[in-house]
Amino acid sequence: MIREAYVNALTLALFALIPLWAVLADEPFTITLMTRAAIFAIAAIGLNIALGLGGLVSLGHAVFFGVGGYAMGILAHHAQTYTALSEWPFLIEGTKSMPVIWLAAVVLSALAALVIGILSLRTTGVYFIMITLAFGQMFFFFAISWAEYGGEDGLSIYVRNGFPGLNTLDPIQFYGLCLGLLCLVLVFAWKLAGSPFGLALNAARQAPVRVETVGLDPTRLRLVAFVLSGAIAGLAGALFADLNRFVSPVMFSWQTSGEIMIFVILGGVGRLFGPVIGALVFVALEHWLGGLSEYWHIYLGLLLLLIVLFGRGGLIGMICGREAVHD
Repeated sequence: MIREAYVNALTLALFALIPLWAVLADEPFTITLMTRAAIFAIAAIGLNIALGLGGLVSLGHAVFFGVGGYAMGILAHHAQTYTALSEWPFLIEGTKSMPVIWLAAVVLSALAALVIGILSLRTTGVYFIMITLAFGQMFFFFAISWAEYGGEDGLSIYVRNGFPGLNTLDPIQFYGLCLGLLCLVLVFAWKLAGSPFGLALNAARQAPVRVETVGLDPTRLRLVAFVLSGAIAGLAGALFADLNRFVSPVMFSWQTSGEIMIFVILGGVGRLFGPVIGALVFVALEHWLGGLSEYWHIYLGLLLLLIVLFGRGGLIGMICGREAVHD
């Protein structure tokens, strides 16, 4: 575990030092890449709570990512067009305030996760995977047909939303905001894994019958984990939409769900920093290999195949060996 702690510290150092170098070298695009990695890491940490702790293989987490993105897009759209989101039964106006948008994204994503979780957790295994995938496609096609908010073309936001005391249009300041949220989410995931709930959830993943014998309901534990997972993914979706100042149905696509799962698998399922390392490696490969070939996903697939076959515990497991492996 000591070696894994060093890897975790090195990862945090990279997230701090690379943007600092980019500021000194006047490389704003590098800051944007690191912002993208931080946001993807937040989404992957959310999935890791359901997958790593709860054993829930979800191919529908793009739903919560997209709900968060559209929460940001719709609220900002109504703010920039000076139109009310709703006038009945009470007035709801748009906003350009990031904290308010984040709250809306988290709440709406958590509600979506609650409804989907209640229905999906009636099944297990491949049936659970297919139901979550089906929900993702339902939201995807609904967003395509939602002409009021751009439909298939998506929705553009002209100016990035604001945060008190910061100039969010400055890449390094927006990155600092995303990095701060990433650290908060990491602390939350760490505390959750070591809490009585986290230990009970891990036990429900390994031996659900034994958990039931001590009076706990494994399904209820998984549902809570699924809701927390969805809420964190929704926060990441709102940040991602703010980064791009654009939302589209692609945020709901099964490819997005697959990418979030790849982040977790690359870094290490169930590892605290696994999703963070996975997201960082994915963004780096996307940038470097994408400049060499439009078929860069082939190389990503080969790397993923090697990790699945030979690297139990993802990249962390390959680097740290048995020290990083745990059940």
